[in-house]
Amino acid sequence: MDAAKLERYRSSQRRLLKNRLTRIGIVLGGSMVLVSLLLIFFYLLYVVTPLFRSPSLTESYQAPFLSPAKTLKLGLDDSRQYGYRFTDLGVVEFYQANGEHTARRLDLPEGAQITASAKAHPASEILAMGLSNGDLLLARTDFITTYPNNLRTITPALGYPLGSPTYPLGEEAIRSLSVAADQEQVTLVWRGDQGPYQLTRLYGERDFLSDEVVWTPVSVELPELNNVQSLQLSPDQRQLFVLTDNRIQVWQIGALDAVRLDQVLDAAEPEARITELALLAGESSLLVVNDNGVVSQWFQARIDGQRRYQRVRAFVHDGPVTAIASEHYRKGFALGDAEGGLDLYHTTAERHLLHQDGGNGAVRHLAFAPAGNGLILESGEGVTLFTLDNPHPEISFSALWQKVWYEGYSEPDYVWQSTSGSNDFEAKMSLMPLAFGTLKAALYAMVFAVPLAVAGAIYTAYFMTPGVRRLVKPTVEIMEALPTVILGFLAGLWLAPIVERNLAGILLLVLLLPLVILLCAWGWQRLPERWHSSTWGHYRELLLLPVLILTGVVALWLSPYLELLLMGGDARAFITHELGIPFDQRNALVVGLAMGFAVIPTIFSIAEDAIFSVPKHLVNGSLALGATQWQTLNRVVLLTASPGIFSAIMMGFGRALGETMIVLMATGNTPLMEWNIFEGMRTLAANIAVEMPESAIGSSHYRVLFLAAFVLFVASFFFNTLAELVRQRLRRKYSTL
Repeated sequence: MDAAKLERYRSSQRRLLKNRLTRIGIVLGGSMVLVSLLLIFFYLLYVVTPLFRSPSLTESYQAPFLSPAKTLKLGLDDSRQYGYRFTDLGVVEFYQANGEHTARRLDLPEGAQITASAKAHPASEILAMGLSNGDLLLARTDFITTYPNNLRTITPALGYPLGSPTYPLGEEAIRSLSVAADQEQVTLVWRGDQGPYQLTRLYGERDFLSDEVVWTPVSVELPELNNVQSLQLSPDQRQLFVLTDNRIQVWQIGALDAVRLDQVLDAAEPEARITELALLAGESSLLVVNDNGVVSQWFQARIDGQRRYQRVRAFVHDGPVTAIASEHYRKGFALGDAEGGLDLYHTTAERHLLHQDGGNGAVRHLAFAPAGNGLILESGEGVTLFTLDNPHPEISFSALWQKVWYEGYSEPDYVWQSTSGSNDFEAKMSLMPLAFGTLKAALYAMVFAVPLAVAGAIYTAYFMTPGVRRLVKPTVEIMEALPTVILGFLAGLWLAPIVERNLAGILLLVLLLPLVILLCAWGWQRLPERWHSSTWGHYRELLLLPVLILTGVVALWLSPYLELLLMGGDARAFITHELGIPFDQRNALVVGLAMGFAVIPTIFSIAEDAIFSVPKHLVNGSLALGATQWQTLNRVVLLTASPGIFSAIMMGFGRALGETMIVLMATGNTPLMEWNIFEGMRTLAANIAVEMPESAIGSSHYRVLFLAAFVLFVASFFFNTLAELVRQRLRRKYSTL
C-alpha cells in the first residue's frame, strides 16, 4: 500500500472514530437530559406525596383513673409526656407514659365543692369552676421545663390566671357557667341557685407598685335567658351562643351596655335534637352536634349587606356523638361515639380524615395536644393517650382545585392566602388563581408577541433584502440575551407609570401603527422604479424606523387631548367609574408588553429559520408556474414551514408559562381570577419565588409550593409534548411538497 492510500485509510479511520464519539456524546447527552427530567419529576413527586397521605393514630399508653371522680376536663402538654384530668373533687390527675402518675389538689376553700364547670377555648387551657359558696375558681395546668444535670425535665404544676385561686361572684352556689378569657379580660356567664343569668366581665390592670394584676368586675343581668341547655362564649368575648328549645340564640355582648339578641338559628337537623355546641379554632365557626350524628358548621357571612350566621357544611357520623373536641390552632375536630369509635375531620378540606374503632366503651371526653400531634380520650375506667400523625389535614383535592367557603366569606371562592399573623388562621391554598394567572400572563404575552414575531419572521425570511436581514436577525436574537430581571424592573418602574399616564395614547398606538405601516407600503409602491432599485430601496425597511418612532411620539402627544375629549380628562377614573372595570397600575397590559418583548426573540428566531430553510426549488418552481409571491408564500412557503412556525409559537408559550421575574416585578402579584387586562395576577412561578423563602420546611405551605412547581412542570411537559405531536403531523403532511 502506497503512502497516499495509507493516508486516506488513516483519515477515514479517524473520521469514523470521530463519528462514533460524536454519536456516543449525543446519545449520552440526550440520555442525561431525560434522566435529569425524570429526577426532577420524581423529586417533586417525593416532596408532594406526603400532602395526600392519610393520617395515622397510634396508641401510646393507657392508664386507669387515679380516682373514680367525674371528669371535668382532659388535656395534654406540648411534649405529649403528660396527660391530665381535672375532676369534680378538685384534684388534677397527671398521667405519664412511664407509669409515674401523680395528682395535685386545687386550692379550694374549706368546705366548698365544685357545682359547675366550663372549659375555655382549647388554646387557653383554662377551666372555670363554680363553687358551692358562690366563688369562681379559674385554673390551668402549667408544665415547667428544667435541665438538671443537662437532662430535660418537665414538671407539672397548677396556675391561677386571676392571681388568687378563687374570686367571689355571688352568695349562692353557681349552677351554670361559661367562660372566655385572655390576658386582659375574662368574661363569665353564670347563674346561681336563684335569679337570672349574670354576665360578668373582669378587666385586668397591672399595678405598677406591686406588679400584680388587679381585676375589676362589671356585671349585667340577662333575664331573657330561659330554659338554657348549653352556653358557649366566643374566644373574642363578643358573642354568646345559647342553646334553648332546640334552637341557638346568638347574643352580641361586646359592649356590656348594649347586650342584645342578634340572631336565632334553627340549627337542628330534620327530626333531630341538638346535643352539644363547640367552637373551632379562631373566633368564627360554631359546630352544632345533633343526636342523629350530623355535625354542622356555622359561621358569619355577609348576606344582603348584613353579617349573619349561615350553615356552611355538615359532616355525617355513624351514630350519636358522645364527645367532641376541636384542635387548638387548626380547623380540625374529633368525634367520639358510644361504641368507642374515634373519627377525625377537617372543615376547610371537607375531609373525613380517619376512623378508628375502640373497645373500651363510650368515649366521654376528648382533647387534642396543642400542636395537634396527640389525642387523649376517656372511655371505660381510664384514659388513653394517642400519638397523631396528621401534618397536612387542610389539603385535599377540593381545597386545591374547587371553590371553598372560607370563614367570613359571603360565598365559596377560589382563594390563595397561605400565611397570616394569627396562629389559628384558616389557610387558603387554592391553586386555581395561580394556574389561572399563569395562563392569563402567558396568553396576553402571546397576543402581543405572536403577530409581531411571526409576521416579522415571514417578512425577514421572504421579503427582506439580504443586507438588512444580516443586520436585523442578529439584532433580534441578541434581545433574547437580555436578563428578564432587567425587563421586569423596567416594566414595573418605568413602563407601568408611562402606560397609566398615557393609556389613551397607548390604545391609539395599537390602531395607528398598522395603518401607518400600510400607508407607507402603499406610498412606496407609488414611487418611481428608480427609487426601488436605488440604495434606499435596498434598505427600505430601515426607512420605517423614524416613521414608526414619530407615530409613537404623536400618539403619546395626543394622549392627554384624547383623555380630555373621550374620558373626561382621567383615563383611569373613566375606566374604573364609568366602565366599572378595576384598574391597577401594574396590570396584564404591562406584563403582556414586557413579557411579549422577552418572548418575541424566541419565536422570531425559530420561525425565521424555518421559513428561510424552505427549499428554494419549491419557491422558484411556484414562481415559474405563474404564482405571485403572495400565492407562493401562502400555499408553499408557510405550509412547508408550518411545523417550524408551530414549534416556535409553542416554545414561546412554554417560555411565557415559566417566566418569573417579569411577572413578579411588573404585576401586583394579586391572586385574582379575572381576564381584565387592567388588573394584575399571580402566577405559579412568581408565587414560588415570593413565598418559598418564608415557608417552613416540611410544612403544608412548603409542600404546596412544590406542588405548584410540579403542576408547572407537568403543564410545560404536556404542552411541549402536544406541540411535538402536532409538529410531526404537520411535517408528515407537508413533507411531500
